[in-house]
Amino acid sequence: MKLPRLMVAPNGARRGRAAHTALPLTDADLVKTAIACQKAGADGIHIHIRDDQGLHLLDAGRYRALLDQLDDAVPELYLQVTSEAAGRYDSKTQCDVVKALKPKHVSVALREMVRGDDDWADATDFYNWAKENGVDIQHIVYSPDELRGFLEACASGRIPGDHHLLQLVLGTYDGSQISRPESIKDFTDLMSTSGLSLDWGLCAFGVEETSCLVEAVRCGGKARVGFENSLWHADGTLAQDNAARVSEVLAGINQL
Repeated sequence: MKLPRLMVAPNGARRGRAAHTALPLTDADLVKTAIACQKAGADGIHIHIRDDQGLHLLDAGRYRALLDQLDDAVPELYLQVTSEAAGRYDSKTQCDVVKALKPKHVSVALREMVRGDDDWADATDFYNWAKENGVDIQHIVYSPDELRGFLEACASGRIPGDHHLLQLVLGTYDGSQISRPESIKDFTDLMSTSGLSLDWGLCAFGVEETSCLVEAVRCGGKARVGFENSLWHADGTLAQDNAARVSEVLAGINQL
């Protein structure tokens, strides 16, 4: 299945209510946010769940319960879960949760599956399992160097298939690398010579999120917007909620 043109990532693994009072943490919050964001123009949602203390959680049962609620509330929305470690989980636990859940769509960071050369055997087993079981992985790559490593792994057969979904990350949470629209070319140049079929989306940080996402769509990619990555509009004002961020980015895309 193709990636949605505009996916919302409403909470992520790290931010809490201290960052923004409208950041959704509970399942009920996420269902309300999904409904509002779909009305604002999002056609997909990237889902993180939290435990009772508001901490990032990987749990197949909790994921399934939320997915069932979302299937009822927003049946046309593309639902993607995450396997993100967030400093809490090792790669085996991440794989075990995905295998237990068997979701239609999941994001998986290459750097979390392969933290050293010895991890490649287990990672390849996991990627083969996903392909055989119809689990669409959107591979997260955080830099052009990581993208180069991903493409080499595809060429060597460590990651099977010739069609892949990618999530490109522009910038960093801590602001040490600023998200700039012109940096997208570093990724697209690599993808254009890969010989693979690549469906890709982009996320970015801070006040440049909107301009980066609009540029990604102009370059043939998809956009992922939301409070996981940025709380701010392009003019520097704090967004009211995730739906407001969806609206601003959609307006920019529609002007292309």
